[in-house]
Amino acid sequence: MKYINVHKARFIDRPNRFIAQVEMDGVVHVGHVKNTGRCRELLRPGSLVYLEENNNPNRKTKYDLIAVEKDNLLVNMDSQAPNKVVKEWLEAGGIYPNPTLVYPEMKHGNSRVDFYLEDEDRKAFIEVKGVTLESNGVAAFPDAPTERGIKHIYHLIDVVQEGYEGYLLFIIQFKPVKYFIPNDVTHPGFGKALQEAVAAGVHVLAYDCIVTPDSMQIDRRVQVQL
Repeated sequence: MKYINVHKARFIDRPNRFIAQVEMDGVVHVGHVKNTGRCRELLRPGSLVYLEENNNPNRKTKYDLIAVEKDNLLVNMDSQAPNKVVKEWLEAGGIYPNPTLVYPEMKHGNSRVDFYLEDEDRKAFIEVKGVTLESNGVAAFPDAPTERGIKHIYHLIDVVQEGYEGYLLFIIQFKPVKYFIPNDVTHPGFGKALQEAVAAGVHVLAYDCIVTPDSMQIDRRVQVQL
């Protein structure tokens, strides 16, 4: 996945969850933050950030904040990026070596699942979660309580019980990383639901990504510790 027309800037402030004030070439700009999470450990005053310039005259902001440097890590914080790289990865044989169908936003029951996948013999539903939270080389999710995330987990349990394969993919938007854990301190119920999902036959997988200021690509599988 590639971005175009990317600029480097310094983060100043985040007045609300949708916008950030940044300084670029001595001028203060307002950019759209493509992540509504808290991201407090990422967006610190003075941090180097990367913005994609857009040319849509109907938009209120000219820039999208897509990545940030945190200590020695470059973290992609675009919440739309994980699904984009997963689509590329699935089509290239990431789960099924020769998929016959990769369908995003597949409706199932009263919900939509991020991806539906088929090959000649198998069928799967896949949920994707982007991970930007890191501490001492360990990736964790979520960075805030997420009842919606728990709902997605139980939906995957349902599809497995119906005879489909179910996958929950945690896409870690940086590297290197030692391993992945559920953030039980922030939301213990999420970790409990993950354990139930594994017991029910849901595949819970984590992958790190090669991140540059203008790209992100799934790289290697990371150990999940529940």
